[in-house]
Amino acid sequence: MERLRQAVQKGDVAPGQRLVEAELVEQFGVTRGSVRAAIDELIAEGMIERIHNIGARVRKVSRDEAVEILECRKALEGLIAAKAAERATPADRKRLRGYAKQLTAAVAEGAPLKYSAANRELHSTLAEIAGQTTATDLIGRLNIQMVRFQFQLSLRPGRPQTSLGEHLAVIKAVLARDGARAEQAMRDHLDSVIVAVRELD
Repeated sequence: MERLRQAVQKGDVAPGQRLVEAELVEQFGVTRGSVRAAIDELIAEGMIERIHNIGARVRKVSRDEAVEILECRKALEGLIAAKAAERATPADRKRLRGYAKQLTAAVAEGAPLKYSAANRELHSTLAEIAGQTTATDLIGRLNIQMVRFQFQLSLRPGRPQTSLGEHLAVIKAVLARDGARAEQAMRDHLDSVIVAVRELD
């Protein structure tokens, strides 16, 4: 059930929160069987866990796990940036310039949530341009477990300003069709995210 997945991804359902089937049936207006199937699917994806004598709950991801996820993402996102540099069309490059403007404007306006949304769209667009469906699918599965940390980072003072330069470096390399530089710029960006996650309270 996609609505339950989105609720977990957006943080509407908090890490550690118990999922009561009867409440989900009422909330989403679906059958108990549909809820059970959705929970089983999300358990398989690592978003939810089943605890003996407690039931299903949203899985908590530790800081160490978050760092491991980001280390995996670094390799995959680097590949996507390199492929995007190779495959970007003139229309794609125009879209990327648009994201550069959006990100810069969001920082200038002091709008972290707007910045975060443009950030997600940029990464999604790079994946689309790259056409590397396996890497994109793996990143999606990894990101599902990072919701809490992504939200905390998006609101951390100074983080958008730091992140902006990193994203602009990725975009510049892709626009220049320099795959090696694009890959390194993306890896540098994820290294910066790892440092920021380690510093979170």
